[in-house]
Amino acid sequence: MERKKENSNRKYQQDGFQEEVLDVRRVARVVAGGKRLSFRATVAVGDPEKHLIGIGVGKGRDVPLAIQKAINEAKKNLISVKVVNETIPFEVSAKYKAAEILLKPAKKGKGIIAGGVVRNILKLAGIPNASAKILGNTGNAILNGRATLLALEKLNS
Repeated sequence: MERKKENSNRKYQQDGFQEEVLDVRRVARVVAGGKRLSFRATVAVGDPEKHLIGIGVGKGRDVPLAIQKAINEAKKNLISVKVVNETIPFEVSAKYKAAEILLKPAKKGKGIIAGGVVRNILKLAGIPNASAKILGNTGNAILNGRATLLALEKLNS
């Protein structure tokens, strides 16, 4: 599986899907001989034309292995997003653990007004115009990403 690099060093494209690395952390596990280090990667995978998005978390002994595991998990958890007139159909909010996300529709030409992980997820989902606010007091990429996915799932109901 060969990945082609795009203009950013963190974005890859493979079989119609685009991948964006949201977070890479070094984690440690304490064992009898000391600490065993590994890496945890959080990756968003999306298809902007089909409005599909998914998030995955993977752990591995090195960063590329963790990223590949996260990509595989994200592809298993894809959801479709409803897009009307290049924006989301209505205002929606969702809470996942400590993270709370508010998504609002935006007029054509406004672009994505969001910060951090939420911006990357909306871009990969193929939503060109939307406004978002992270309400929960968390800087955790995994929680913010999962809360955003919950909010996008509510749009389908």
